[in-house]
Amino acid sequence: MADSDHVTFTEGTFYQGHFDSRAYLKNYLTVSGECPKVLAFLLRCLHETFASGNLKGKKLIEIGCGPTVYCLISASKYFEEMVMSDFTDCNRREVEMWLKNEEGCYDWRPVIQFVCDLEGRSRSPEEVEQRMKQAVKQVLKCDVREKNPFHPLTMEPADCIVSSLCLEAACKDQETYRWALGSIAALIKPGGALVLIGVLNETFYLVGQHRFSCLVLSQSIIEEILRDLGFSIKQVNIQLTDGSEKEFYDAESFFHLVAHKTK
Repeated sequence: MADSDHVTFTEGTFYQGHFDSRAYLKNYLTVSGECPKVLAFLLRCLHETFASGNLKGKKLIEIGCGPTVYCLISASKYFEEMVMSDFTDCNRREVEMWLKNEEGCYDWRPVIQFVCDLEGRSRSPEEVEQRMKQAVKQVLKCDVREKNPFHPLTMEPADCIVSSLCLEAACKDQETYRWALGSIAALIKPGGALVLIGVLNETFYLVGQHRFSCLVLSQSIIEEILRDLGFSIKQVNIQLTDGSEKEFYDAESFFHLVAHKTK
């Protein structure tokens, strides 16, 4: 691990040069037998959030999808159009390979199967995967540090925005984090929903041989920022880490939060 990896906060340029999509998927998302504990927690939370029927509409935007599609498995049943986005070129390419069913694309069926089991197996993984691909209309570049994350494009406000494990990795300080959440809030219709997934009290995570920075955040700070931005917090779920994956990251816990935009 190069010393330069952790001298300063790893921002966009470092991600473009060093982020390895496949190493990330192998470390954190691969299901071989039992679903990883953290992934299982997030999939259950997302299933319960969307299966409640309270979050549905025409358009959903995912901010900072990385090379993953797991956030949209349950959501795809309740939204007509979904837009995926990420800062890093290799991550968007990974998603596009899956959407186009290109040779060598990542196999998400074991993860989709886990969600199908939660849904009572009313649909096969193949049917759900096809539903997801039909709903995803665009894969765009975004930068949450910009006032308009999709500049130069102008996005119509969405009924729901999902963002998972993105903001704390992209924002070097609380001021930038607050700014980024404000930019995201502007993309949500009044009465629309924000589904936010992240980590608490984490300083780093590893992808391959590279160490990536993380902004240390507490639950109270995140909730305070959201309330200041005009959100009403509906639920927060917390999963403490058990130390088994501390070689990859030092998070105290993962969280799943649902908030509605009230103004």
